[in-house]
Amino acid sequence: MLNILANKGDFISPSRMGGLPENFSVHGSDVDHLIDVIQWFMIALFVGWTLFFLYSIVRFHHSKNPKADYHGVKTHLSSHLEIGVVIVEAVLLLGFALPFWSERVDTFQDAVDRDAVRVRAIGFQFGWKYHYAGADGKFGRIDRSLVSDSGDACIDKDDPNGFDDFVVTELKLPVGRPAIVNVSSTDVIHNYSIIPMRIQQDAIPGTDIPMWFTPAREIETSVVCGQLCGQGHGDMVGKLKVIKAAKFDAWVKESSAAAKAKNEKAQQALAPIATHH
Repeated sequence: MLNILANKGDFISPSRMGGLPENFSVHGSDVDHLIDVIQWFMIALFVGWTLFFLYSIVRFHHSKNPKADYHGVKTHLSSHLEIGVVIVEAVLLLGFALPFWSERVDTFQDAVDRDAVRVRAIGFQFGWKYHYAGADGKFGRIDRSLVSDSGDACIDKDDPNGFDDFVVTELKLPVGRPAIVNVSSTDVIHNYSIIPMRIQQDAIPGTDIPMWFTPAREIETSVVCGQLCGQGHGDMVGKLKVIKAAKFDAWVKESSAAAKAKNEKAQQALAPIATHH
């Protein structure tokens, strides 16, 4: 049986019937519910205006009205319908969208308090790189003047906090733990979009803008750019893997240790040169 029921409620979900991928985030059911409410409203408008159009074709057919009527409609029914549509749209905005936006903003502090995984997602033409803070949980100092190539994390190599930081081309997150992804770019405006997580954020050059969510289940999926960013925009596809927490912790520990050993070795190699000068 096709899974076409909304995550909230027992009514048929038009968004799922239309091909919206399954939700894999904790907050995603609220997003799906809002999308479904809007789509049901649009369906009602479509049916209503279609019936009115068909009625008008029959009612005002030239065989029944050989002479034009220059006075037009004498009632205010159409005006009342338009006002009704405006009221419903206002209810959707004020009663659904704004409270949901407010709730999403409030959950940021909850993610911080629950020791969220922090990652920097760096967009460039045409791909993504991910900067992890390493085992110590502290990002190295970011100096954007150090940018040397596309997607450069711009980590100050002289900052000890950054010795165990590591940069990869695939986003990995643990299931059931909040994640805060700071989105940035080194060239033009991109958009970081994870559809199964019901989340996206513009990537603005020179800034780090947070987006946060909690993966509810394990998944391997694509990350796409939702903002036209150049000739290779259509091929700007990344990868997200949500894995078990123990497996994620082991991966971070291993990657962090390798990065720290490499950076400490580089610092030791530079020490004699600095002493000589």
